[in-house]
Amino acid sequence: MAEPLAGRAGTTTALNLPVALALMLASGFAALACQIIWTQQTAIWLGHETTAVLAVVGAFFAGLAVGAFALGRRVETSARPARWYAACELVIGAWGLALVFLIAPAGQALLELTGEQPSVVWQWSLAFVGTFLLLLPATAAMGATLPALERVLARQSASGTALGGLYAANTFGAVLGVLAAAFWLVPTFGLARTAMACAALNLICAGATLWLFRGRAATAAPTPMTAPAPGLIPLLALTGLLGIGYEVLVVRVLRQMAENTVYTFAMLLAVYLVGTALGAAAYQRWLARRAQTGALGEKLLLALAIACLLGTASLWMAEGLKAAVLQVAGSGLVAALAAEATLAAVAFLWPTVVMGALFSHLCTQALASGLGFGRALAINTLGAAVAPFLFGVLIAPAAGPKAALLLVVAGYLLLALRLPRLSLPAAATAAAALALAWLAPPLAFVDVPEGGRIVSYRDGALGAVSVVEDAGGVARLRIDNRQQEGSSATLYADARQALLPLLLHPAPRRALFLGLGTGVTANAAAQDTQLQVDAVELLPEVIAASSHFTRPLNDGLPNPRLHVITGDARRFVRATSRHYDLIVADNFHPARSGSASLYTVEHFRAVRARLAPGGVFCQWLPLHQLDLTTLRSIVRAFVDAEPQAWALLSTFSLETPVLGLVTRADGGRFDRAQLQARLQGAALTRPLSDFGLHDELALWGGFVAGPASLARYANGAPPNSDNHPIVAYRAPRITYAPDSLPRERLLALLGELDVAPEEVVSTTTDGTWPPRLAAYWQARDRFLLAGRDVRPSNDVQRMLAQVREPLLEVMRISPEFRPAYDPLLQMAVALARTDAPGARALLTELARLQPARAEGLRALQTLEQARP
Repeated sequence: MAEPLAGRAGTTTALNLPVALALMLASGFAALACQIIWTQQTAIWLGHETTAVLAVVGAFFAGLAVGAFALGRRVETSARPARWYAACELVIGAWGLALVFLIAPAGQALLELTGEQPSVVWQWSLAFVGTFLLLLPATAAMGATLPALERVLARQSASGTALGGLYAANTFGAVLGVLAAAFWLVPTFGLARTAMACAALNLICAGATLWLFRGRAATAAPTPMTAPAPGLIPLLALTGLLGIGYEVLVVRVLRQMAENTVYTFAMLLAVYLVGTALGAAAYQRWLARRAQTGALGEKLLLALAIACLLGTASLWMAEGLKAAVLQVAGSGLVAALAAEATLAAVAFLWPTVVMGALFSHLCTQALASGLGFGRALAINTLGAAVAPFLFGVLIAPAAGPKAALLLVVAGYLLLALRLPRLSLPAAATAAAALALAWLAPPLAFVDVPEGGRIVSYRDGALGAVSVVEDAGGVARLRIDNRQQEGSSATLYADARQALLPLLLHPAPRRALFLGLGTGVTANAAAQDTQLQVDAVELLPEVIAASSHFTRPLNDGLPNPRLHVITGDARRFVRATSRHYDLIVADNFHPARSGSASLYTVEHFRAVRARLAPGGVFCQWLPLHQLDLTTLRSIVRAFVDAEPQAWALLSTFSLETPVLGLVTRADGGRFDRAQLQARLQGAALTRPLSDFGLHDELALWGGFVAGPASLARYANGAPPNSDNHPIVAYRAPRITYAPDSLPRERLLALLGELDVAPEEVVSTTTDGTWPPRLAAYWQARDRFLLAGRDVRPSNDVQRMLAQVREPLLEVMRISPEFRPAYDPLLQMAVALARTDAPGARALLTELARLQPARAEGLRALQTLEQARP
């Protein structure tokens, strides 16, 4: 039998351990930072579909396993393992530098092979194999670094193996890498420069190793190959599977209470890694000497089952815990991140501490039995590679997160029971607690207002999608209980986001909508009987839920002119060969994970390439979810790709303002005569007046900026790009800590933008048109300014006291501005019931300012006829 590691005599200098720990810290830092970078870069090409995302994760783990397995034994038998470590770091650094230049062309090739609408099997296969091969030189070398340094220090001290300490240092380095990449490196320097910095760190590790360990050969004889302890190999694989499975499932549940930003996932991953590192360090400090005595493995497995059960139980209390933390910490970015970190710590910390100790113990057993650390690491990592697909795609959507998490707990408990020295009373207690947890409610969190109800709930691979109806019958579509995709009360606004760009094209025949949401926007466009509409939506559950919101448009029937495609919108744009007369991009929440890639220069250029001659592209932006600094970067990205661009408002809402960036494929202005004919001949199943588009002024009236104004506004702002994803890291700040109200941002924006009629509309022979349009725009701005301080009230007298004179002033600027006329008319009719003289005076003023409107005259006549 091989000599136990705890009994080896130390012969190397004491300097070796701190140096090795520092190397492992730096190596872990670079590895996790690179993993984050490569995951973001590959998603740009492969898409955010579940199959693609999990394939990338699996490919990364598989590469680590290949390296640990293929190189582990060679490292163990080498007389100079320090050179192996240096070589691995050299390969990681060199290939990391190469990937800066190779990943884009390789991604383009994979995109072309994947195709427009690939099958699940084909997409997963290409994503896995392509990413595996692309990253293999680096990931394989990463998989061998820890075994190499363990071999360097194999006889470091008489107190036992340094494996636990090395693993702890490597994992602590990974924590620093995750946090530094998310909070500093990528936001400041971008992906490519961060990757270069990580590669430089790997090269420094290689050089430092060769210099510090020069001339030193390992004096310990290679561990002879013997049969591993019974059951050790499946135990390594299953603990890797269950450990990552627990991580996947807890993150899935916490998404329903967290904000799902890049910072959310960085915090969750960091806490997971901190616990693992603490467990490995604790094993090295206190448990390593007991590795060959007692029932340590059985105790750790049982402790892990109990810790995971307690972690799962904490999820039912997560909402209350988050509220309590925010109550103490207050508001702001730091407080919000502290709340998310607290949730992660309660669910992750104790389970991961035990996981770190258990992994160190199993690897120590592997070394003692002759299996070797490299092989042990490879087996454990292969199990981890399977976990995201097994638990995230198959088990959780089918059985629910609660059942999946309890399955993980049961798995650890069964592994403990199969070992001979387990405390049966403790196991029986854990089993009873597991059975009791099965009776608890599902881990599905949906905020239901008082008097409301859940209309539908679907748990999918990428998130939980719910439709919730309030007491007033207003339904809302939410993803993971946080991200609201629209409601039944926003039909007017959602439809306008389709109709405005649709009417800006003189004769569209084919349209593409990026993002479906409630489905109202795409369905509103499909009301045009001469238009075929493609809509791309990432989540199948959103597609299913959208039917609840589109009934008012379709009478409950599917629209034959609307074709919904399940897939990643960005990948579809790059993969398709079709050209469209109209492309409309949804107002994606910029802070949500993955959405920021739809606001980059590269994506806007790809969309432009898909426009047919004379085609129109409109990108909607949610000002209620954007700070102005982030908006500037998006506008800069748009005008870099589309220099001839305009901006317009979808509605004149102060609570949820939405800004559209519009461009034409030919770069020209809009032809007034063509669009007049378009308005008159639009083949829609519902009248345009239902959506506030009564005349051409209503169509043009939303324009707020021309090309020159947008260029000035964006000047000096860094563009959001694939390499420098500013939006992904900047936008979450307003989500966590709003610095202003949406109406304040809208009015500030209008103060910086301007537009002239000749910038939008081609020359017209009607000399009255430019001043009419300019007056309409001036009235619009005054209308919005007047609404800033209005406090809604059901008391018509109180409302009129606030808005009567401001709205009449707006009409004096432009009598054709209906958004001011219509509410005054409605309030005058309501006022007639209690104050006929006041109503008569208001109606008389309306008739004077706008004699062409018959509604006011009729109301005035009715009031006069009722006079006694």
